[in-house]
Amino acid sequence: MRRSLGFLAAGLLVGVLAVPSAAADGDQGFSITDPRITESSGLAASRQHPGVYWTHNDSDDGPYLYAVDSATGKTVATVTLTGVGTPRDVEAISIGPDNQIYVGDIGDNDGVTWSYVWIYRLAEPKVLKDQTIRATQYVVKYEDGSRDAESLVVDPDTGRTYIIDKNEEGGHLYEGPADLSASGTNVFRRAGAVDMWATDAALSPDGEQLAVRGYFGGVWYDWNGGKIKRGGRLSVPLQGQGESVSYSADGTKLMYGSEGADSPVTAEDVPGGGSDSASGQGSSGSSDSSDTGAGSEGNLKVGALAVVVACAALFGFRRLRRRR
Repeated sequence: MRRSLGFLAAGLLVGVLAVPSAAADGDQGFSITDPRITESSGLAASRQHPGVYWTHNDSDDGPYLYAVDSATGKTVATVTLTGVGTPRDVEAISIGPDNQIYVGDIGDNDGVTWSYVWIYRLAEPKVLKDQTIRATQYVVKYEDGSRDAESLVVDPDTGRTYIIDKNEEGGHLYEGPADLSASGTNVFRRAGAVDMWATDAALSPDGEQLAVRGYFGGVWYDWNGGKIKRGGRLSVPLQGQGESVSYSADGTKLMYGSEGADSPVTAEDVPGGGSDSASGQGSSGSSDSSDTGAGSEGNLKVGALAVVVACAALFGFRRLRRRR
C-alpha cells in the first residue's frame, strides 16, 4: 500500500499513541533518512558489510536497491539493476548462500491478474559505492493461479526460494524449484499454511526459524527445511505501515521496518533467544498455538485497534488490499 489509508492511520497513531522514532543505533534500531526511500517494502541484513541493510521502494521507483548504514541511517550505496525489465511491484528482498541477493517483484494487488511475476538475483557488491550490476531475471508462476505476495525468503543452506502469498484469511508458503531457471518458467507449489496476512517474512541466518509479519502482528515457525511448524507469536512493534522484517546478521534481533519518509526500523529480540526456551516463551514470542488464522495477528494494542477500526469505518478496510 502506498498512500491513502496507510498514511492516515500512521498520522493518527502518532497523535494517539505518541510512538517515537527509533534512534540510529545500529542493530538496536535506526531510521532510514534517505529522502528517496519513502516506500521501503523489504529489508535484508548484509552478510559482507556489518551493520548494513538492503532495502528498496515498492513501485514507481525503478530497478534500484539501497544499502543503508544502520549506525547513521544514511544510504552508503545505490545499486542500479540491469538485465531486467521494468519492475512492477517490488515487495521483498532476501540474501541467500554465497552472498547472492534475491529481489521479489512479486506484488500483484490490482485485481491479482498477472499470469507471472519475477525474481531478480545478483551478487552482493564487495565494495559499497553507487554502481550498476547485471541481475538474472526469473519468471515465476504459481501452481494454482495468480497470487499477490510480499514475502520472499531464501534457504541459507540450500539456496531454495520460497514465497508467501498475502491473503487476509491466511496465506500459504510456496516452494520454488531446487534450482531456478532463467530460460523457462519456475512453478512454485504449496508447501504449507501460514497463519498471517503477510507483509514480509525472513529466515534466520542459521536456517532454523521463519518469521512472518503482518501490519499488526507476527508469527514465527520452526523452519525444518521448508516443512514449517508453528512456534508462536512475535512481538511486532506498532508502526504506521509495517512492511518489512529481517533478522540481524548475527541472528539475535528481528528488525521491523515501515513505509514512509524517515521510516523507523525497530529491533526486537528473537523468540527463544538468550535464556528463554526454544518454545518461544521469551519476551518476543509465545507458544500460543491455539491461535489460528489471519485473525491471530497477536499483540494488537487497544489504542491501535481503535484507530484502525475508526479508519476502516471511514474509508473501508479493504483499501488495505490495494497496493500499487
